[in-house]
Amino acid sequence: MDSPKTTKIVRTYTADERELRMLEILAGYHGFSKSATIRNLIKKEFWRVFPAGTEDVLPEPGARIRGGEPRSTEARPADDLGDSSQG
Repeated sequence: MDSPKTTKIVRTYTADERELRMLEILAGYHGFSKSATIRNLIKKEFWRVFPAGTEDVLPEPGARIRGGEPRSTEARPADDLGDSSQG
């Protein structure tokens, strides 16, 4: 069965040399392009944080869902995100 066509949009991101090297190493390890690696990491983190999806992004039909109803996408304060780059 053919899947519906989606439009891909080129985006940019900011990374220092070390972060870019980390991305290249991860992509090489998994055999993906850097773009595919970023997409997969985003999806993995999204479904970890929102296992039942959100009001705007619902799970695929037939997906096994744990975690109840879709959650709000309201951002948490940065100190709750475990961002170690803040010091």
